Amino acid sequence: MFDAAYQLRDIYFPYVGQENHTAGHAFRFGVFTEGQLSWVNEPEWERHLVYEPDTLVTNVKLTNRRLGLILNCRDAVDFHENIYLRETTVQNLANRSREISLFFHQDFYLYENNVTDTALYEPRLQAILHYKDYRYFLINARNGAEAGVEEWAVGIKEYKGAEGTWRDAEDGHLGMNPIAQGSVDSTIAIRMVLPANDRTTCYYWIAAGTKYREVKVLNAIALEKTPAELIDRTNNYWRLWVTKSLPDFADLPHKVVELYQRSLLILRTLTDNHGGIIAANDSDLLQFGRDTYSYIWPRDAARGVYALIRAGYIDMPRNFFRFCADIITDEGYLLHKYNPDGSLGSSWHPWYARQEDSTALVLWALWQHFARYKDIEFVKPLYRPLIISTADFLEDYRMESTGLPRPSYDLWEERHGVHTFTVATVYGGLMAAANFAESFGERHLAEKYRKAAAEIREAARQVLYSPQTQRFARRFDTDTEELDLTVDTSLTGVTAFGLLPIDDPMVISTMKQVEECLAVRTVIGGIARYERDWFLHVTEDFKRVPGNPWIISTLWLAQYKIATALTLEQLQGVIGILMWVVRHARPSGVLPEQLHPFGERPISVCPLSWSHAEVIITVMDYLDKYHQLRRKEQ
Repeated sequence: MFDAAYQLRDIYFPYVGQENHTAGHAFRFGVFTEGQLSWVNEPEWERHLVYEPDTLVTNVKLTNRRLGLILNCRDAVDFHENIYLRETTVQNLANRSREISLFFHQDFYLYENNVTDTALYEPRLQAILHYKDYRYFLINARNGAEAGVEEWAVGIKEYKGAEGTWRDAEDGHLGMNPIAQGSVDSTIAIRMVLPANDRTTCYYWIAAGTKYREVKVLNAIALEKTPAELIDRTNNYWRLWVTKSLPDFADLPHKVVELYQRSLLILRTLTDNHGGIIAANDSDLLQFGRDTYSYIWPRDAARGVYALIRAGYIDMPRNFFRFCADIITDEGYLLHKYNPDGSLGSSWHPWYARQEDSTALVLWALWQHFARYKDIEFVKPLYRPLIISTADFLEDYRMESTGLPRPSYDLWEERHGVHTFTVATVYGGLMAAANFAESFGERHLAEKYRKAAAEIREAARQVLYSPQTQRFARRFDTDTEELDLTVDTSLTGVTAFGLLPIDDPMVISTMKQVEECLAVRTVIGGIARYERDWFLHVTEDFKRVPGNPWIISTLWLAQYKIATALTLEQLQGVIGILMWVVRHARPSGVLPEQLHPFGERPISVCPLSWSHAEVIITVMDYLDKYHQLRRKEQ
């Protein structure tokens, strides 16, 4: 993953999101010509960082007017092999022939630390090798017909004042040291002579493996098939993948369609082949909080997998549900968050703080998969260990006094209590379980789960709705036995998971207040999470800015408007919300968690898988409703 200055900053292997072998440190990329060195992260570079359409191959243009150079780069991770590749076309804008050198710097932290690493030049492969234990990274290059690293530096960093081998490039030459151990880095050079106003193309790649022979074989593949062929085949693969089951986009603008397809691709980059869907891969947060978003929150992931289900994908949802079956506790619930390998992630929640909404949403999403694809052979082995065990937990883990779910943390993971969103998801999960039990012929279980769901629905009406304010409360505080009447976009869950119908007066009055109270009244617009949201807030003018605008919150409002639309004219009002999201995507098409309410920039992690998932869900909701209303009006 690159930062905004086109520095390679995150390299994950062997899982998506685990381990990050840069620990967030930048791999520098620079140019030396006519006695001057410039790294592309310096202010003098103009950077245009986008993807090629409908693919995960980048299209990067770097311009340095002082040096008279343009670099056009394409980056790709091969769709099949563990090889990262970069194609760089260097254009000489000067009216004279020049020698130009590209410098590629590798700042590995294998296993996310800089202890006991080794970096060396491997003369048999003419490549640089970084290794520690079962992690090997091989770096190589091709310049025209010539392959292999011809000039390099390996050395010590962050020890006794040593900054790293990138300093060795400042005079345009590298030291050619053969090996170094401890806290180490490396730099390679690719040299070329370019006539006036001419251009040439070269290639750079990193192969990842658990053994020397693995990266040796991968290097041979890159040499035999050529990096250009690997990039092109990866380009073709992702175009095929993202267009395999595209719907009829009806009257949606082209920019919305582009964002839908980009969201599918970004969500795929955050989905590990073993099933985990992580929240984000963005080490910028590591600098802020000393932890990352590279975890599987079952709640967030369930929305991600639901988006993939709606978009027509089967294999990734299967892997996710198998993943959940492997990590479910013996008692039938999911904990706070997990690493991509299935191990338990770091947490600030006590283990007894069961994540009822996370557990319920996985069960709810699994029913959406089954209802759509009738995937009987897949679901059969999950029926007892995942479906029934979670349903029994949800049915039992309720308060005797009200029948509502017991207190837990809210979906924003900030406060404890009985939350309306959690109640709605538990209802949805129990109804999903009832549907499964009915399908598998266990009617006594279906009746038990439906009875519990009905009790929850009635209790929600009695306990969580405030007649004085004419809206649902965000939560019931079991310590004070009072309602928290903060307006929160999570209240959209009341209809999203079937707890109440959209035409229920309680729902209508609640959602009217959500839209009125949480609108961000600046030129940026959008919908905040809840009133007086202090998380990364930039102003205390809560009347104009109840909180930073969130992509998720804004799209939840759009989904409600889609559900309530009675005519095509009403439905088309949602296009404005989708175009708002389009306008606030980064030039590459990636979406952040939240936006600055006064400026065109993201706040917090970017991209966030949940933001992209809600784009996909909203578009599919829109299209389903469009075709339904079209048939009705014909």
